[in-house]
Amino acid sequence: MKKSRVCQARKTNPIKANLTTEFRRQNSVLWWRRLLIKAMLPLFKPGNDQYYSRHIGRCSSTVEHGFRKAGVEGPNPSIGFVNLQEKHNSLKQILKQLGQVVIAYSGGVDSTFLLKVAVDTLGAENVLACISVGPSEPANQLQRAAEAAKSIGAELQIVEANELADPNFTANKADRCFHCKSHLCKVLLDVARQRGFKHVVFGTNYDDLDDFRPGNRAMQVFGIHSPLAETKLTKNDIRQLSKEMKLPTADLPASPCLASRIAYGLQVTEKRLRQIDQAEDFLRKLGLVQFRVRHHDTVARIEVNPRDIEKIVADPLRSQIVDKMRSLGFKFVTVDLQGFRSGSLNEPLSEQEKQKHGG
Repeated sequence: MKKSRVCQARKTNPIKANLTTEFRRQNSVLWWRRLLIKAMLPLFKPGNDQYYSRHIGRCSSTVEHGFRKAGVEGPNPSIGFVNLQEKHNSLKQILKQLGQVVIAYSGGVDSTFLLKVAVDTLGAENVLACISVGPSEPANQLQRAAEAAKSIGAELQIVEANELADPNFTANKADRCFHCKSHLCKVLLDVARQRGFKHVVFGTNYDDLDDFRPGNRAMQVFGIHSPLAETKLTKNDIRQLSKEMKLPTADLPASPCLASRIAYGLQVTEKRLRQIDQAEDFLRKLGLVQFRVRHHDTVARIEVNPRDIEKIVADPLRSQIVDKMRSLGFKFVTVDLQGFRSGSLNEPLSEQEKQKHGG
């Protein structure tokens, strides 16, 4: 039975299956830890955040998983800090083995953390940050990313993936992300060869392997490393370590490619990307932090944190938002009552479609 489950895991997600071999070994002996865990729990203070972090119900360490397997889950169980440092140390070791790296950099939480650790571990002369610019990226991204890279002491090179020239990308089918990431992989591998760097790395984290992300398949195809995922660093782990390093991106909201806001089947065009960018920039200036503007042709579907819904449907914000969206070319403006959730446009996809596109 165990063998069949492992084979199934490799079939559905080969990256995740390879990365979790050690986890399976550790989980097989968790049964004897249960009494020990129950005895240790009172020794740790519930409010000490440095020991424990959890993101949307996920365990951020093997030890935390032991707590949950043992049925020990108080209001804020606190252990796992040692494991987090082990992950951090493992990341440094992987980077040392790679020696020289070109980093796919966006200025976001993950890639900024990876850049910082790479520079600290390898030296700035062995690290090159490459950021893609174009209509698929938010207009405010470049300046913020450039400032972060400068503060870290890393060299920054601007590249153009030119994804809008690819009809497979603009067709906006469920595998759009695969084609976009494939273009970027090719560009960065070319840069690495030209500059004499040995490897290209992406900031994919361990949580990303559970999500529908066809771009992960592109990294497999091109042999790209994902050190954060390889060391099982979750988004929450990375935020915690970023805070300890005093990185400005520690609490930065995620901001993926603008094309991810366009409903599947609706062509990706520069005009639609610009509409989304300007619409989200407007909401940002209103003080909203967690949100998306989903593009459904003539309809702008706005997702915000559920606690902000009441605020944006009441005047004067309601009228301001409607006027702005209509000025950008949307005929209808809606607020999603489910609130913000990452990847909501993937919800209509069947499991068969996700399997087909390698997410």
